[in-house]
Amino acid sequence: MIVIGAGIGGLSAALDLACRGASVTVIERSLRPGGKMREVEIDGHPIDSGPTVFTMPWVFEALFAEAGSAFEEHLTIRRAGLLARHAWPCGGRLDLFEDRERSAAAIADFAGHSEAAGFHAFSDRASRVFKTLDASFIRNPRPSLISLIATSGLRGLGDLWRLKAFRSLWSELGEYFRDPRLRSLFARYATYCGASPLEAPATLMLIAHVEQCGVWRIEGGMQRLAEALAEALFRKGGEIRYGESATGVEVRGGRVVAVSLASGDRLPADAVVANVDATSIANGALGTAAASAMPGSTRRQRSLSAITWSLIAETSGFELAHHNVFFPEDYPREFEEIFGQGALPNRPAVYVCAQDDVDTHAEDRSPDGGFRRLFMITNAPADGDRVRRSEGEIDRHQSAVFALLNDCGLKIDPDRARRIVTTPSDFEDRFPGSGGALYGNPPHGWRSSFARPSACSRLPGLYLAGGSVHPGPGVPMVALGGRFAARAVAGDLGLSK
Repeated sequence: MIVIGAGIGGLSAALDLACRGASVTVIERSLRPGGKMREVEIDGHPIDSGPTVFTMPWVFEALFAEAGSAFEEHLTIRRAGLLARHAWPCGGRLDLFEDRERSAAAIADFAGHSEAAGFHAFSDRASRVFKTLDASFIRNPRPSLISLIATSGLRGLGDLWRLKAFRSLWSELGEYFRDPRLRSLFARYATYCGASPLEAPATLMLIAHVEQCGVWRIEGGMQRLAEALAEALFRKGGEIRYGESATGVEVRGGRVVAVSLASGDRLPADAVVANVDATSIANGALGTAAASAMPGSTRRQRSLSAITWSLIAETSGFELAHHNVFFPEDYPREFEEIFGQGALPNRPAVYVCAQDDVDTHAEDRSPDGGFRRLFMITNAPADGDRVRRSEGEIDRHQSAVFALLNDCGLKIDPDRARRIVTTPSDFEDRFPGSGGALYGNPPHGWRSSFARPSACSRLPGLYLAGGSVHPGPGVPMVALGGRFAARAVAGDLGLSK
């Protein structure tokens, strides 16, 4: 078996297949595992510079258990009581907690008791949406509207009707929150899937429920998860060939029989799992046969890309939590500029992950006294294959970002910061053919939920994994998707459980 890409989806598929007795080789173009989960170093200090939120650890506990080891043998995780800190330039800071009552009390102090009541109603609704879609959609390898109704049964039909998937998340949030700051806060969950809250379905509110079920920190950083999966794969006899690029799949008799590498090597394969952006495959990253096997939906609108900063910087004026979000006055405008105009937003929301907290272990503490390791993200259009923005344009965007942070009370001197900036063009270089899109196609409109490719492509022998494939982006979701691909391979080839 060949797996292309050592991201979390590819590693999960490879480990699952190895546990079923398959001989597995993973091809990875970078020099370490993780894919979009990456760690960069500045002056020898590691900084998480990809996904920073870890939820649903039971997905990985099950994967490691089936591989014959315990999750705790590989990783140490710590549950966070404080989910995130939020701030606005117009005034106010709001913490949300794992404890729902504590969050409600904070919202009451922040915006009044009616908004706290709206939060309770919203949380109840998010919980119902998750419970309705968990088995019927998220854990279903090939969901459709018919299968969704069939799985839900007669008792679940009412719940399906009440999902209001035809409404946008932004519109639906207006039913719960009158304060525009709170509406913006909970609308941000659409960006977890690379979407605009103005167009994404209201069902994405389920992400709020997932976070209320727990957010964890992985000791040593998120990169340790990718390394742990790679180590478990090695123990099962799997192999990862780093620094190798797959250039295409060879087809004979109507099915995939081999993978071609940039080095000139040809690797025979009974099956290939491509942990590659589906749009990249549709654009020819693995050859014409693979491209023709992709559904037309993969060629539609791209999801969000990003501009990111990995920083060692001195901060003042604002007590940072691990997860922090700084909002502009007009949050919807950001998505009108990105999706409507294809432009960098003039005043974007900013996510800041502060990776040096006083309660962390010694190896995670601030490397230089008052200086801290930070990772910052703003949304950007996925045009990295068409537009290579000038240094001046990136600098102007950076000035807008630091101005918003300053208006919210967080002071960072960019001139004294040591930083690595990553743009949509850089993401395109790392993931060719994607334009820098980080989430495949955006879930805009209710049909998009069923348009995302499943693990089984239309080309026999080619299977799909990753954030652009069902059940979608997010660390636990791509792991589930990788396991869906492994399950499909096993079913087609008659591999043991």
